[in-house]
Amino acid sequence: MLQIRNLTKIYEGGVKALDDVSFDVPDGQFLAVIGLSGSGKSTLLRCINRLIEPTEGQILWNGEDITAASQEEMRRIRRKIGMVFQHFNLVHRSKVITNVLAGRLGYVNPAWSLMNRFPKEDLAKAFKQMERVGIADKAYQRADELSGGQQQRVGIARALMQDPELILADEPVASLDPVLAHSIMKHLEDINKQDGVSVLCSLHFLDIVHRYADYVIALNEGKLVYEGPPKDIDDQKFKDIYGRDAERVG
Repeated sequence: MLQIRNLTKIYEGGVKALDDVSFDVPDGQFLAVIGLSGSGKSTLLRCINRLIEPTEGQILWNGEDITAASQEEMRRIRRKIGMVFQHFNLVHRSKVITNVLAGRLGYVNPAWSLMNRFPKEDLAKAFKQMERVGIADKAYQRADELSGGQQQRVGIARALMQDPELILADEPVASLDPVLAHSIMKHLEDINKQDGVSVLCSLHFLDIVHRYADYVIALNEGKLVYEGPPKDIDDQKFKDIYGRDAERVG
């Protein structure tokens, strides 16, 4: 269980990106985080694994207070929290296999990783995860030679290398066309349903939310303005989330 309690993030200059946000994520849930650009979605996801430090509030995961964890404790905690980024966050000049193996950095001797040496079982695991997302044949190509959809699959395979219990997907399909978007979402759905991994996924488009999410939270100017099933987002709630001038499409 992931529990967010009164989470607030204020950036330098007084910009309040998150404003007293609270919600729970039961184990195995596929939660969509929705809202306009600048509503606080990315800040929320990055606070959960402390890529961004919260200003106030608590983040509890399986009873452990992430907000109070030391850097050494965070290294252990992050092993089980995979992250998938909008712009892939790959080392573009490195081979695909090297990028995927980076998911094991929290588990291996740091000196080994600097020399790009990983145990044989990690190499076998990397090929298994690449095969799972359909990129095993790209293993020895440079990451920047791949299409956007293929690069995002590398990001997912890298996250899977962590044996995650939770995946934070920060707008993973925002830069992809609709066909590719669904192929990436299906991989996340498969990880959620087959592996029982909890997924928190920030998304823009409601049709994708309806297709994949069990539950939704919506942010507007850092405030939680909706929490519930996707099907319960009626016209009034839609305008609460996206503004009174917004129009539903589809």
